[in-house]
Amino acid sequence: MSGTQRQQGQPFAGAEDTLKDFWTNRPRRPRHGRKIAGVAAGIANRYQIDPILVRVLLVVSAIVGGAGLVIYVLGWLFFPDEADEEAPLPALIGRGRSHTGWFFTLLLCAVLFGASLYTFNGVGGEGVVGLALLLTALFLLHRGRGGIAPRQTPPPAAPSAQPTMPLGMDVNAQTTEVPVPPQPEQRTSPPAWDPLGAAPFAWDLPDPAQPSPEPPALKRRRSPVGGVTLGAALAVGGVCALIAPQVSWLTPGHIIGIVLAIIGLGMVGGSLMGGGRGLIGLAVPLAMAGFVFTTASNGPAWVDSGQEWGTINVRPTTVDMVAPNYGVGGGTIDLDLTALPDTGVVHTSLNVGLGNISVLVPPNADVHVTCDAELGSVACLGNEQNATNAHISTADNGTDGAGGLKIYLDARVNTGDVEVRRG
Repeated sequence: MSGTQRQQGQPFAGAEDTLKDFWTNRPRRPRHGRKIAGVAAGIANRYQIDPILVRVLLVVSAIVGGAGLVIYVLGWLFFPDEADEEAPLPALIGRGRSHTGWFFTLLLCAVLFGASLYTFNGVGGEGVVGLALLLTALFLLHRGRGGIAPRQTPPPAAPSAQPTMPLGMDVNAQTTEVPVPPQPEQRTSPPAWDPLGAAPFAWDLPDPAQPSPEPPALKRRRSPVGGVTLGAALAVGGVCALIAPQVSWLTPGHIIGIVLAIIGLGMVGGSLMGGGRGLIGLAVPLAMAGFVFTTASNGPAWVDSGQEWGTINVRPTTVDMVAPNYGVGGGTIDLDLTALPDTGVVHTSLNVGLGNISVLVPPNADVHVTCDAELGSVACLGNEQNATNAHISTADNGTDGAGGLKIYLDARVNTGDVEVRRG
């Protein structure tokens, strides 16, 4: 049963019918009101919801896990422009006409492939969960609001007036004339005795019409969706924070992702029932916090974090006290090696996802150091670099030349600063 055969709001018989109807009546990207390609505006126009809610959901899910970017590029490829016959990707295989060129369509396919890899290979699984939630929300939205309004039937035409038979007419007889009584003369000018036209009837004016009072404005009933969603988010977030010490998977980034998922569902429900716009102010800062914690917790593959968040401050006095690895997902590492003896060999690496690294080495030690920062600055033994993917690798034998304590140091940070200097 297609969308043209059912009344608006009437549920489908099954999921297969919903998917077929969605493809047949999928949203069209408008030319006016769009921000980038019109995907969010097209979804909002198709289902009569606030486009701000759609944009916020896509931005939040794009920051946390990348699912929003996948959905947006899919919409760009499969939702036709309002001035085109077909969407860019179906038009590429000859299904219709689209003003989007083949080169840009292939570029969008490449972006979709990269975004999909980022979403499905996420360490915490936020991208997969977000993608599933967005697709489920779109499915339910089409199932609830995807119907086409019933065709309006024109009102029945008024019956034409039948000719009436004159009074006194008989079908088989001649017409009988009926005498008409004389009508009083209708005066159209003032009487002769009142040449100025000030006859009494001239002053018989109707009273001015009184304006009808406007009906009182109906107060819009406040939707409970926002309050219920906020309460559920706080309750679930609080429970997750309480049990986080016993459950290793419940990192700060994962807790924020769960709370954001609840808020996202509340925003979808608010778009259907009216309300929930106040949740936008909560979703945006939470999305930024989730991005920070996700970056700090996951980081690149070389981050071997000893702990999720905090500060490591170490001052070893023997070579054996120096750990081979120091790592933190987000925070600071301060390593002071000036108390080490004058002989021996030290190998250690320091890894930080989001934060800073500071290392102090003895004045006379032979130091071989590599400093890396994907986004930030490095300052290693007098060499400085402030750029994306900053990298410095150097060797310095100290003030006494070669010999004595040897230190092999590898300091890397994802986002932040690295500093190695002599004490």
